[in-house]
Amino acid sequence: MAVTGWLENLRAAEKTALLQDGRRKVHYLFPDGKEMAEEYDEKTSELLVRKWRVKSALGALGQWQLEVGEPAPPGTGSLGPELIKESSASPIFMRKDTKTSFQWRIRNLPYPKDVYSVCVTQKERCIIVRTTNKKYQLPLDDSLLSFAHANCTLIISYQKPKEVMVAESEIQKELKKVKTAHSNDGDCKTQ
Repeated sequence: MAVTGWLENLRAAEKTALLQDGRRKVHYLFPDGKEMAEEYDEKTSELLVRKWRVKSALGALGQWQLEVGEPAPPGTGSLGPELIKESSASPIFMRKDTKTSFQWRIRNLPYPKDVYSVCVTQKERCIIVRTTNKKYQLPLDDSLLSFAHANCTLIISYQKPKEVMVAESEIQKELKKVKTAHSNDGDCKTQ
C-alpha cells in the first residue's frame, strides 16, 4: 500500500528538527538525494507547510516546490528579469490539510457560493470545481466532499481516509523520537 511505503521512506530519511516561532520544522534528506521540509504547529501538530527540493542533473540544488501551505507573500521574492508579476486579483490555488481532511483553497474568488459547483467524477476520480466560465480539476468520492465560501475564498474539503490518518499518527510518533533543537541552540545536527 502507498501509505506503508510513505512511512518507510520517512523512517529511512535523515531527519533534522528545529522548534522556532511556535512551529516544529523538520527537514528530511532521503537516500535518493531528495529533500523535504515540513512545518507543524507546535501545539496542534497540524501540518502547515510541506515543500520539496531535488538536485538537478548536474547536482545543483533546485528551487523549493510548495506542496502544502501558503505561498510566500508577494514582494518577498525578486521580480526576475522580466519585471512582470501576476495580478494580485488573480485566483490563487493552494492546499492546506487539517487533522481530518485534505483541503484545497482557491483565493480571490469574489462571487457567492451558489456561483460555484463542486463535485466528484467517478470515472476520472477527480474533484471538479465549476464556475460560469472556468473549470478546475482535482483527483476522487462525492460523499467525502464538502465546500464553503468565505472572504473571497472557496474552501474545498475532502475527508481523509482512515489509513492516512493512522499513517499521520505514526509520523507524529516518529517525529517525537527526533531530537529537536530550539532556535536559540545554534547549529542543528542531522540524525
